[in-house]
Amino acid sequence: MLIDYILSLIIMIIDFENRLSMKPFFNYLEKFHPLSGEFMMHCEINSQFITVKKHKHILSPIDSNNAMYFLIKGVVRGFIKDRKKDISTWFGFENQIIEAIRHPDQQSNHSVEYLQALEDCHLIRIPYTTTDFLYSNYPESHVIARKILEIQYYHAAERSIMARIPNALGRYLKLESTAFDIDRIPQRYLASYLGMRLETLSRIRNRTVVQDLKMLA
Repeated sequence: MLIDYILSLIIMIIDFENRLSMKPFFNYLEKFHPLSGEFMMHCEINSQFITVKKHKHILSPIDSNNAMYFLIKGVVRGFIKDRKKDISTWFGFENQIIEAIRHPDQQSNHSVEYLQALEDCHLIRIPYTTTDFLYSNYPESHVIARKILEIQYYHAAERSIMARIPNALGRYLKLESTAFDIDRIPQRYLASYLGMRLETLSRIRNRTVVQDLKMLA
């Protein structure tokens, strides 16, 4: 009798902790559409809260690319390798859904991208089998997915425009004009993302600092 009570208490505590860890994710989704209790329960049961230490990989090409992630805390870098050189392709911050490049018809192929924690990261891992189930059973999923896709498309378009700016200073100024937290990104990764040498980025940043000081004087 006492054992049953203790077990039920443990289960209640675990359920409460799961719901608490999922709350940032649900708050994010509810910006797009209200969530049903069944929707949230299915997410709680089938998602996992994970922590990844700074510099460690969340995902690499040796891993099966079968889940997306919601970043609760930290910074994540997406990058690819070209021979021995790695090329930063995007950065993710708190309260963002992050995932590697994935063909929609290939459910569990290995990732072509690396996802790396640039800070100690707390994430929720949501398997694509879970999102597929949600699409099939909960109508709100389609509204949420469409609105998230619109945001991701906008950011992808911004990256595409920036990459086509012919000079390094123009690319940097374009990035600086966005809501991008540059100071949290190591400069070597930022230089790779902007398609310039580290020395070039350092000169540009020093130049912009001097200009800002002149404007304040």
